[in-house]
Amino acid sequence: MTLPSMRSRTVWRHVDGILLLDKPVGLTSNRALQTVRRLYRADKAGHTGSLDPLASGILPLCFGEATKVAGFLLEADKQYVATLALGSQTDTGDLEGATVRTLPVPRLTESVVSAVLSRFVGDTLQVPPMYSALKKDGEALYTLARRGEVVERAARPVRITALRLLARTEGSVTFEVACSKGTYVRTLGEDIATALGTVGHLSSLRRTGVGAAFQGRAVHTLAALEALGGEEGALDGLLLPPDEALVEWCRVDLAPLEAARFGHGQTLPVSAPEGRTRVYDGASGRFLGLAEVAAGQLVPRRLFN
Repeated sequence: MTLPSMRSRTVWRHVDGILLLDKPVGLTSNRALQTVRRLYRADKAGHTGSLDPLASGILPLCFGEATKVAGFLLEADKQYVATLALGSQTDTGDLEGATVRTLPVPRLTESVVSAVLSRFVGDTLQVPPMYSALKKDGEALYTLARRGEVVERAARPVRITALRLLARTEGSVTFEVACSKGTYVRTLGEDIATALGTVGHLSSLRRTGVGAAFQGRAVHTLAALEALGGEEGALDGLLLPPDEALVEWCRVDLAPLEAARFGHGQTLPVSAPEGRTRVYDGASGRFLGLAEVAAGQLVPRRLFN
């Protein structure tokens, strides 16, 4: 008698912390998340804002309690290094699309390119590209675009806080940009090309920073994670604590009795700057949660176990 084959099931475990993944080119952010989640066998996980398959670089992955800070990382400014190929425009704004238009590339000096880049620094309105994950009547714009449909998109406010030239050739410009959430660097690249008197598309894009968090921290490749062979101690040793994502927030340390009251969701009087705040047990240094200071009161907003 032949016994039916039994497929092994993943036994999930509770994992807390943030992993800084170096997402490779060619992989969606969700596929990268699911791959790493299986390596960790993490029962709860989320990422902090999608990177296009063409893009590589820092993708913070949040596990367990750290998923409570994912939304704040999504709001943070981002930094990128992008290479803009000049002379040809694609329907996606990047290397993956089909060429829809070509124009000659004028002779460009470093000073001319730098002057053009400086025009884009500041607050502006940007129309999202059709090839994006934004939705129209519940359907992603990129799905409509693949059917050849074009719909009107409302311009959205974005902010470019820094934009500088890194390298230049006769047919390309490489720049570094710091920008607000929701900024499409593909669209920015197309606009820069237009301002230079030609057309263009991104040939490469790499995210190099997420707000002020994680400065100097190691970023881990999928290959390096897989090389650990599922060793949970080694994998867990790569995780950062959730509060490291909130280094820009003010910090409040509470005495033991106050810490206990805060842990029960009670509002406390406090002498601290108004606004969003990280809260700690002053005796142990343990991170307790997120709060808001208003009118001299510390109001709990999200508690951490």
